[in-house]
Amino acid sequence: MTDLVDAVLDDHRVVGRMLDDVAASGDARNRRELLERAIAELSRHWTAEEQFLYPTVRRVLPGGDELADQRLAEHADGERVMNELQHVDAATPRFDELVTGLVDAVRGHLRTEADMLSRLREACPPEELRELGHGYEQSKKVAPTRPHPLVPGTAPANKIVSTGLGLVDRVRDAITRRNT
Repeated sequence: MTDLVDAVLDDHRVVGRMLDDVAASGDARNRRELLERAIAELSRHWTAEEQFLYPTVRRVLPGGDELADQRLAEHADGERVMNELQHVDAATPRFDELVTGLVDAVRGHLRTEADMLSRLREACPPEELRELGHGYEQSKKVAPTRPHPLVPGTAPANKIVSTGLGLVDRVRDAITRRNT
């Protein structure tokens, strides 16, 4: 079973590659499709982090409340940008500007979290990290695939709301044939 730190780092590698693909694509239609998949993956990843990673950071790490609050603020900023991107034509300069900003912000977020995850591995018992990793992976299966910037990023509200939004998002994805 993958532990929480490894699960989050694996997601970081996947998200990083997806964002590289978006940034490298020159075709507007292809770029839109790549971005939609990256948004879905980031939405699932951030939901799982909010439910499992940040509550643990708050509890285990010195200064954990501040660390978690900073990362949650980055999530909120990213969700607002992702939400706007869903309504901007991929062939416009505004789309390029938003994508560049999102890619840069997410890369910075991933770098910052890498240090936090290293500290978490040292501070948290391995068995607990394995249990949290299992919960993290399970939560991604029912998490939203679209940004919901107005949804709370902290427990318990996020756990209650996210499952329902995830179901609604997957229905919307199926109806619109959105590849997530």
